[in-house]
Amino acid sequence: MVKPRALHRGSRIAVIAPASPFERDEFDRGVQELRRLGFDPVYDESVFARHRAFLAGPAEVRARAFLSAWRDPDVSALIAVRGGYGSAHLLPFLKDDELRRTPKALIGYSDVTALLNFLTIGCGIVGFHGPMLDRRLSRPGEGYDERSFLGALCAVKPLGELVPPSLEAIRPGDAAGVLFGGNLTQLVSSLGTPFAFDPPPGFVLFVEEVGERPYRLDRMMTQLAQAGIMARAAAIVVGELPKCDEPGGSPSGRGVMADFLAEFRGPVVAGFPSGHTNGPAMTLPLGVRCRVVADPRPRLIVEEAAVA
Repeated sequence: MVKPRALHRGSRIAVIAPASPFERDEFDRGVQELRRLGFDPVYDESVFARHRAFLAGPAEVRARAFLSAWRDPDVSALIAVRGGYGSAHLLPFLKDDELRRTPKALIGYSDVTALLNFLTIGCGIVGFHGPMLDRRLSRPGEGYDERSFLGALCAVKPLGELVPPSLEAIRPGDAAGVLFGGNLTQLVSSLGTPFAFDPPPGFVLFVEEVGERPYRLDRMMTQLAQAGIMARAAAIVVGELPKCDEPGGSPSGRGVMADFLAEFRGPVVAGFPSGHTNGPAMTLPLGVRCRVVADPRPRLIVEEAAVA
């Protein structure tokens, strides 16, 4: 895996809108937070484009903005304003050899998983499953975890041990591998396309989701299993799964995932707060080696620096 350069005070971060449109006040507060952290956020006016009410501009406009930021030697990282829908539209415009020549940090989650998957699996570049501007960086303290955000992007050392209080062991064990994954809907949607989620054997799978009923979680996990993805995984990390319970609470999203993974051969932990979360979202580097320990003190240990 190729690692992007570490960010530092004054690093220029391009703010992009690869998916859905957003509220301007969320954008402005997120940009302000990036400045507070010491970065220099920049953006093209096309970030405010709108198309069909649910897209932040036509695919060509969004792809052009992405590539312009990636090609700019003064830009060190790209961060999405929000997810929603539409990131997959950009994939046909991207070339793995071009992105790999000038690796940069890409930060996002949810629908941006499509781009993170292309970057990590397709290009072999470390990506960052981390907070975007909308409802995350725009809300310091409650929206995102500053320590893991800066630690993953700025420190040339491993994040180390992550022990969020929401984490619980589903299947006992201890295993390590390179971490890949993201939003479950996006991973499943990629299958059967030229941009399919196709991780190597022995990897650690991270999946997260929001607002999907338990039977839909089961359906998507079944598709991953039948596509042969689950058999390659050494360990599995499941997100918090907010709003994934049936009305009344039973069955719960986490309970259905636990049932589905009951016979998995490696360790499984659930409740990791990255992506869609009930509280501050942690940043997870994708494409680096990590260890999953599922015991009475479940934890994820990032064993490798994400930046160079």
